[in-house]
Amino acid sequence: MKLTVNNNARRVALIGTGFVGSSYAFALMNQGIVNELILIDLNEEKAKGDVLDLNHGKAFTNNPTLIKYGTYKDCANVDLVVICAGANQKPGETRLDLIDKNIKIFKSIVEEVMESGFNGIFLVATNPVDILTYATWKFSGLTKERVIGSGTILDSARFRYSLGDYFDVAPKNVHAYIIGEHGDSELPVYSAAYIGSIPVESYIEQHAAYKKEDLDNLFIDVRDAAYKIIQSKGATYYGIAMGLARITKAIFTNENAILTVSALLYGEYGEENVYIGVPAVINLNGVREIMQLNLNNKEQALFRKSASILRQNLTTYFGEVT
Repeated sequence: MKLTVNNNARRVALIGTGFVGSSYAFALMNQGIVNELILIDLNEEKAKGDVLDLNHGKAFTNNPTLIKYGTYKDCANVDLVVICAGANQKPGETRLDLIDKNIKIFKSIVEEVMESGFNGIFLVATNPVDILTYATWKFSGLTKERVIGSGTILDSARFRYSLGDYFDVAPKNVHAYIIGEHGDSELPVYSAAYIGSIPVESYIEQHAAYKKEDLDNLFIDVRDAAYKIIQSKGATYYGIAMGLARITKAIFTNENAILTVSALLYGEYGEENVYIGVPAVINLNGVREIMQLNLNNKEQALFRKSASILRQNLTTYFGEVT
């Protein structure tokens, strides 16, 4: 069933105005993606302060975004609810370490949103994003197409940046994906990585300055980037905020953009009933379809392992997941 989202309204409720949430709001206002933005947070004063701060910048933009403070009741009339609330990852913690803290928070949030009469799309950013997107789907009762996680959109952006930096080409001209868990078990799909229209491995063969062995260290840097940023400044937020804005734009412009989000698999890649980062077509109805990359044997095995790790964690909270 297709949604009846009012594309002229473009209303978003943002839940959680911490580092990620406030950065996302800033990106939305600057890019003029939405017409109305409602900020919701348990810390009312923080959210109200962000509303004032953002509104004071309107004199410097051409985007008349209506930005205001709200409550869960205001979710009744929005098209998209974006959840950035929850405990943050601390130095030394993995994303999966956050499950216990955040799953209880999410149950309360999603139930309150649904009680408002909300009938749009959920976009989840809080870690561990794959687990919490699955939880949002379960708690909300919405169809799988209408519950999306930020998945590996940031990992893929980091990957493209690093490949572009290595090969000295613009990241926009690098086409490559990180898939799997947004976490330690994610994997690079080098078999489907291109510099322009040239496969990465072929590009390396054409240029003596580059070595295939360098790709392993490049991926490790991408995978562990969050740990380095958290160690340096306490949290990551600019990159993921821009990724969330990109997903939001794809939804509201009915773009049919291919983005690596956390989506529910039902047979794709040989996996069932698990939210995980994969390339998917995103439009006004959420996830239109999942794009199945032609993984090689090594990549398929790594993807299966990543899905297994997520499934084991889901089983702890939702029973047997098959």
